[in-house]
Amino acid sequence: MLPILYVNLDRDGARRDRMEAEFKKLGLPGERFPATLWTVLSPSEQARYYSPELNSQQFHKPLVNGEKGCYASHLRAWQWLLDSPHSALVVLEDDVRLKPEFATVVEAIAALPAAWDMVKLLGRPATGKREKLRAQRALIPGTELVDYARVPSLTAGYVISRAGASKLLKSRQPFGRPIDVDLRHFWENGLKIQGVEPAAIELDDTSFESSIGDKPKGGLAARWRKFRHKTAYTVLNRWHTR
Repeated sequence: MLPILYVNLDRDGARRDRMEAEFKKLGLPGERFPATLWTVLSPSEQARYYSPELNSQQFHKPLVNGEKGCYASHLRAWQWLLDSPHSALVVLEDDVRLKPEFATVVEAIAALPAAWDMVKLLGRPATGKREKLRAQRALIPGTELVDYARVPSLTAGYVISRAGASKLLKSRQPFGRPIDVDLRHFWENGLKIQGVEPAAIELDDTSFESSIGDKPKGGLAARWRKFRHKTAYTVLNRWHTR
């Protein structure tokens, strides 16, 4: 079994207890990975992770501290993988439930040929939407490995290879977008993102109470920038998934 880290803020004890119960239920060795609280980082550490200049070019509004801390937590988890002897890593956020077939799905992903970077364990159906796919093939009985026509934005759970972690650490320090948006721009760093259908995890009720914090609504100018970025993404995504 690949190592499993779940990202959890020190203050979120209830979420931590619930995740530990999930692992105990399936007999899995999940390990807590302390999430980054952005406000405790030094100015130099913050500048290493986040670039306001990139943000103004790539996204329609500045990121809130929770978004920055969330991204920094994932970056640290990817570095943890590269500092370890493991070939890949499972990263979970602390608002998910593990399905009974979770371990079997992860083991099948670990056994795939080397030409993959990230496999998402949860996709659009978790939010009531249909997945947009290019191709799919059997992974295990009842679960398919899918190639996306449009990468879903959820980052609640995924398996990442050493190659994928290396690509992201080289290309996303510093970052300017939220992590879920950044991952969708796979053509910028050659990241190969796939997924599984049906999902191997599901969102817990705690997912409706985000630990990231409130995101201020932008004005007319921000809405116009958002429209421009979404339009550009749609065009570029279609070009790179032809």
